[in-house]
Amino acid sequence: MEVLKFTLSGRHAFFKKTEVNSYSYFTYGNIHKVALLGLFGAILGYGGYIQMKDGDTYPEFYQKLKDLEVSIVPDEASKGSFPKKMQQFNNSVGYASAEAGGNLVVKQQWLENPRWDIYVKLDHEESRKLKDFLLNRKSVFLPYLGSNDHPADITNVQVCQAEPFSDMEGERLHSLFPERLACPDYDEVPGKAYLYQEYLPAALKETVLFYQWEKFFFTDIPIESYTCEIYKVSEEHIVFF
Repeated sequence: MEVLKFTLSGRHAFFKKTEVNSYSYFTYGNIHKVALLGLFGAILGYGGYIQMKDGDTYPEFYQKLKDLEVSIVPDEASKGSFPKKMQQFNNSVGYASAEAGGNLVVKQQWLENPRWDIYVKLDHEESRKLKDFLLNRKSVFLPYLGSNDHPADITNVQVCQAEPFSDMEGERLHSLFPERLACPDYDEVPGKAYLYQEYLPAALKETVLFYQWEKFFFTDIPIESYTCEIYKVSEEHIVFF
């Protein structure tokens, strides 16, 4: 099976958690599927939330791209947890705050130097269009990592082969994976194992556009059981979702 592969990185990233929206703003630890589809939508020139009209079920980017299957592989050195740092800055446009002077102090938690390998199944008209744009270094809008303060670097774009892989005994997954698809074998934990786990947005709920979360893992612990197709690309075992 052909897949599109590229490296996605940046100096900083901010994928806003919706649970907290006062005083300080916090970020998810990794790029999630909805944010990734938004980045693809920017590249392809599709409308976002602001461009929605009455009667629209989803923003244009999500309507067109929600059926894409992707795999996200965090930089191995990060062990799934990129460094985070609180940033404080002023929004002084005048209408940002009701306080005297109209100055709003913003505190955001940013990921530092995030880096992922992204895989996209080339089994969809939109995925093939994305392949053309990336291979030919085209983009309608500037892609960014969560907000326009964080430009995205897209490098190492290539098309490669992914082969189904079934012999996972004692093997690990190199990509993020949702709990519903696979389970780590906690009885076979290596001496210095790592385990990142977080509830990340996996989809948008129709019309109201709330995030639908799933629990994701990134670990070097071998997989005990799985209910999905696993693919091997070079020496990496990945799952698509």
